[in-house]
Amino acid sequence: MTTAPWRDPALPAAARVDDLLSRMTLEEKTAQLYGVWVGAATDGDGVAPHQHDMTADYDWNELITRGLGQLTRSFGTAPVDPALGARALALAQRRIAAAGRFGIPAVAHEECLAGFTAWRATAYPVPLAWGAAFDPPLVEEMGRAIGRDLRAVGVHQGLAPVLDVVRDPRWGRVEETIGEDPYLVGTVGTAYVRGLESAGVVATLKHFAGYASSAGARNLAPVRAGTREFADVTLPPFEMALREGGARSVMAAYTERDGVPASADPELLTRLLREEWGFTGTVVADYFGIGFLQTLHRVAGTPAQAAHLALAAGIDVELPTVKYYGETLVAAVRAGELPEELVDRAAHRVLLQKCELGLLDEGWQPPIPESVDLDRATNRALARRLAEESVVLLDNPDGLLPLAPDTRVAVVGPRAADALAMLGCYSFPSHVLTHHPEVDLGIDIPTVLESLRGELPDAKVTFTEGCGVSDPDPSGFTEAIARAAEADVCVAVLGDRAGLFGRGTSGEGCDVADLTLPGVQGELLDALVATGVPVVLVLLTGRPYALGRWHGRLGAVVQAFFPGEEGGPAVAGVLSGRVNPSGRLPVSVPRVPGGQPWTYLQPPLGLAGEVSNLDPTPLYPFGHGRSYTRFAWEDFSGPDAEIGTDGSYDLSVTVRNTGERAGAEVVQLYLHDPVASVTRPDVRLIGYQRLELAAGGSARVTFRFHADLSAFTDRAGRRVVEPGDLELRLGTSSGEAREVARVRLTGPVREVGAERRLRCEADVLRD
Repeated sequence: MTTAPWRDPALPAAARVDDLLSRMTLEEKTAQLYGVWVGAATDGDGVAPHQHDMTADYDWNELITRGLGQLTRSFGTAPVDPALGARALALAQRRIAAAGRFGIPAVAHEECLAGFTAWRATAYPVPLAWGAAFDPPLVEEMGRAIGRDLRAVGVHQGLAPVLDVVRDPRWGRVEETIGEDPYLVGTVGTAYVRGLESAGVVATLKHFAGYASSAGARNLAPVRAGTREFADVTLPPFEMALREGGARSVMAAYTERDGVPASADPELLTRLLREEWGFTGTVVADYFGIGFLQTLHRVAGTPAQAAHLALAAGIDVELPTVKYYGETLVAAVRAGELPEELVDRAAHRVLLQKCELGLLDEGWQPPIPESVDLDRATNRALARRLAEESVVLLDNPDGLLPLAPDTRVAVVGPRAADALAMLGCYSFPSHVLTHHPEVDLGIDIPTVLESLRGELPDAKVTFTEGCGVSDPDPSGFTEAIARAAEADVCVAVLGDRAGLFGRGTSGEGCDVADLTLPGVQGELLDALVATGVPVVLVLLTGRPYALGRWHGRLGAVVQAFFPGEEGGPAVAGVLSGRVNPSGRLPVSVPRVPGGQPWTYLQPPLGLAGEVSNLDPTPLYPFGHGRSYTRFAWEDFSGPDAEIGTDGSYDLSVTVRNTGERAGAEVVQLYLHDPVASVTRPDVRLIGYQRLELAAGGSARVTFRFHADLSAFTDRAGRRVVEPGDLELRLGTSSGEAREVARVRLTGPVREVGAERRLRCEADVLRD
């Protein structure tokens, strides 16, 4: 029997796809451009916005005779035993392959923002915690582990990471981001992409682009970012994850910028992404994003017009289910309203990716594992390491922490004894199980309370909730005050409840008017402080909250950003001293609730000054974090120098652990550009290195700065390196420089493009 060219693995993938496309009908080609969401709710109580009115009816058995592009969230829609889910997915794939003329299976995709969003799968720390760890190699290791779990059960594509840069911490999805700095987001996000892709899973970058810059921090609100903010803050993490991480998919954002929705923007999805950056993978719609062109943006009057706009802009796949790229698209092509070449272009990209995944190979069979363990001991160990590295000690002025092993501790607060306090809104328990209250969590999630009791077996630990997360009832204050008054120290565990679309205090669609602690938690903290008993504030949140009201009145402050299933032991380990805190803030912590609704990346007029009575200076700056040991910075080498606008420069410092226990210092490199042709942030991160040092140990870190790292977008819209003076500041945060190197760039203005250096490499020499 002669094998058709498209089945021949010896041929180039593009040639195979060309041959296959030439054999397909219009209906078969369009079938590759949409997904199907089996089991999606249509009653208005789903896990995606507008799910109820955007889910179309279809006959599964008839639909798959044309083939199928994607299967949506076989594991992430309802609690399914992983082994049974893998078998069900394999059966569905076999039916899809058997029903179509060409025997091509679908691409199965799942959410994996903080672990595989499936029942009984490891719930890792949220991305904001990844940023706090400042440890890309560990994040890459986690991405690889998540990818292996996805592939083991037949999933090909993961809808992560989120590379949106925080612009306003009131936005509900801050917990899903890596932080407020594009360099941190880019380096950590790229590490996750590398891990996921190394396991054979297609990483999907989202949300492209500008989603986090929504006006007023409202979800899906218009984006009013200017040209330079968009180019210099929003886009760099995506470019890095594509160029260095090898991501093979991009998800178009829901939002619009300057009147043009991202899902209908060929300048963004075709000219920039493909022609300038050279991207060859697939662009997928955010869930129902194509329909929103008609229903929310109102740039299309009919479903056919919405489909045309999206396809012409460069969206290859309609997710999560078929409504606009199915019969509507076929009819529009038949009527001459839409050129078939656009269908062919998208289908070629989709089939090329399927070819790379092996889905066009003769004899392909879906995996059916005999047993499935999605929460193995190795996964939990990874989750524990990342959680421990991400906990930030914000303040410990009098050394109250670590707690004495035999002390009397009153644990108070609505987050202390709730397992869900550890999880973000895209964890399976928070995202899906809220619709299935009869089903158990599926994984072990120790709370802070039980973990602290385990860490301090000789301590007398009492507990009372004090209040709820968001309700206004203060009736529990009386007991909380009594418990605190009986103790040597009070540990107040406060924070967020992750949820969706207003059902939580943090998460998608859970935006806030200001940065006040939810409910009456702030009043509870006031009451506890008033007892005179030292109070340790522990925050389990998805965003930073204003803490200036209590500055100088607390014994210590510990911040954890939804640290995952092992977050309880990690936080308790910091309180007991078993863990030496090493996390650093990926977002600034404001002083007052409404005084700083932006980030540290501010030009001079965004800083404190005489022109306004409002001081936006954060209470704790980006990059801040304390330790239980001490570090000395020695032998700085950064002589004043002149280099060309295409030159490089090295600066070094030795960091010595002068304390009595092992710990980690994060050396951060910031750029200050005193004079430029457009206003620039006062400082911005361009490099960092996490150094783990034994007591008495030291390491010398050398940053290899290249002039490309000073590039920015000028008035003409070009990315340029300008001659002039620069300061390279080595520090422990954006607000504290330890050493400064002065470098003058000489020569002409140099325009740079895709070939420019995106990161500052660092070499470490240990003693």
